[in-house]
Amino acid sequence: MKAFRTAAYGFTLGLALALQAWAQAPWPAKPVKFIVENRTGASGSIGAQVVASAAPDGYTFGVVFDTHAVNPSLIPSLPFDTLKDLAPVMLIGTSPMALVANVSQPYKDFRDVLAAAKKQPGSVAFGSIGTGSLGHLAMTQIGNLQGVEFTHVPYKGGGPLMTDVLGNQVPLAIGTVFLVSPHVKSGKLKALAVTSLKPTPQLPGAAPIASQGVPSFSALAWWGVIAPANTPPAIVKRMHEELAKALRNPEVAGKLTSQGMDIDGGGPEVLDKFLRSEIARWAEVVKKNNIRAGD
Repeated sequence: MKAFRTAAYGFTLGLALALQAWAQAPWPAKPVKFIVENRTGASGSIGAQVVASAAPDGYTFGVVFDTHAVNPSLIPSLPFDTLKDLAPVMLIGTSPMALVANVSQPYKDFRDVLAAAKKQPGSVAFGSIGTGSLGHLAMTQIGNLQGVEFTHVPYKGGGPLMTDVLGNQVPLAIGTVFLVSPHVKSGKLKALAVTSLKPTPQLPGAAPIASQGVPSFSALAWWGVIAPANTPPAIVKRMHEELAKALRNPEVAGKLTSQGMDIDGGGPEVLDKFLRSEIARWAEVVKKNNIRAGD
């Protein structure tokens, strides 16, 4: 996904700055490896597996994103335990997603989408970057809460998704603000709603879904840093402190916020609590709707 790769690039800029500052420290005494991987069909689990199987010596870390919390329920054969085999280091930040429509579609906002779905179940189709993606699960949960049925059209990434919604092959698409905002600003797509509780500056005309008939609803894309389980707490603490400094660098922060990210920077306890909540939430949606990887 372009949004994941670009956000990771912005963050690795911060990593480079942090590593320069560590050059004279007792740790690290050799290069620190960051695994940033997103292969189609694997939902980031390949990179997470590399981290989980690495030595807990403070020289291997990984950058993960929101599907990291979905994989335990979506992929039964996941070769590691997300909570037991990996240690949380930092919640880098979050970003709302946006539901957009081709400009030829009649929907003015999300209320119109809900009304159409209630009037004729299954008649409203939307595309996402893939089965089990955050956008897919968010729309599915909204359907459950509202007693409506949407038709999901999965794509293999943001590029194909944007191509088809721009060409009106699929009427609606849900993706990160970073993915959709250029097309909204060009006038080719219209933003109907965002999945955060508050509007986002990148899409000023899009009201939150929570204010359009689904009270309190929120679903955020996110990025975090992990380490192998049993990595010394002192090293995890030091890594978090140095990365937090990097996030305060104006160049790094500007790069990330320009992509729609709300920088968090919370440490191991923050990511652990957030991750456990996300795992439980999406496991319920996956189970209730019998969602399987590859569908």
